[in-house]
Amino acid sequence: MAVPDFQTLMRPVLVALEDGTPHSTKAIRDVLAEEFELTPEDLAEKIPSGRAKTFQNRVGWALTYMLRAGLLSRPKRSTYQLTDRGRDVMDDNPASVGVTVLKQFEEFREFHKAKTPEQGQPPTPTPTTSDESATPEERMEGAYSELEAALIAEILDRVMERDPEFFEQLVLDVLRRIGYGGRVGSPISHLGQTGDEGVDGVIQEDELGLDLIYVQAKRWSNPVGRPEIQKFFGALHGQHANKGVFITTSTFSSEAQSFAENATPRIVLVDGHSLAQLMIDHDVGTTETDRYVVKRVDLDYFAPEDEEATPASATSKGQP
Repeated sequence: MAVPDFQTLMRPVLVALEDGTPHSTKAIRDVLAEEFELTPEDLAEKIPSGRAKTFQNRVGWALTYMLRAGLLSRPKRSTYQLTDRGRDVMDDNPASVGVTVLKQFEEFREFHKAKTPEQGQPPTPTPTTSDESATPEERMEGAYSELEAALIAEILDRVMERDPEFFEQLVLDVLRRIGYGGRVGSPISHLGQTGDEGVDGVIQEDELGLDLIYVQAKRWSNPVGRPEIQKFFGALHGQHANKGVFITTSTFSSEAQSFAENATPRIVLVDGHSLAQLMIDHDVGTTETDRYVVKRVDLDYFAPEDEEATPASATSKGQP
């Protein structure tokens, strides 16, 4: 039979984990392949890009979606376990489990937002790949947003699995990749070594060291509140600093954001989502796997020889 779509695979995944013990991704795939009587040809089938096998890709997305909905836990890398919520969902949905079922959970709705808005702005929905009323460009944008949301969630999971020293180095890597930090190995470019209350480290703003940026890095799960920002603010004053960056893997409370917005010296807040986005944008802990180029007709090429190119067509030439 053909390889099932990833939503069709969801409930069978829950059943495969019904015993409540951790199972590897490979073990889960083996159970599903036998249940759906997939042939070697079925298992060898690849997605259009040719970079991944269809069955493995769809099982991976089924696991990702249910993990983000809280139906599964991941006790260690590439290993999944059924949660109490997952067992309840399985019992309440004897026929099938899909995205519609997962959307009852706030964690999944947050994860599944096609586009993450700026702080304080309402989310802007993007059509999903299954929305037939959307244009191909809109469906492509929706697919890209889903992939990015899954990547951001995965990055933050990986960061939280590591120790604080790794997080401090990650923050330094991101700041350096953005353009701060001076020369690699510069004695002033460090985190976790200053010993000043409320400050984790300092980093040069440029190679000449004309100014310093004071950094606080918190690998937290709970939101960062105003008291932590006030403590950082006091430390900046104590150092006669002009600017500071507070980076966390979690979020900031509205009170913390309000305080930072009106603070002098200036404090920039970077929450977990923004940190992960910076890692993606600057290739820190991420790597490119696929690239799709969308082209359109070059109107200048097809224009009659005696017709001058319009500003619009001239401007659009060469753009994707």
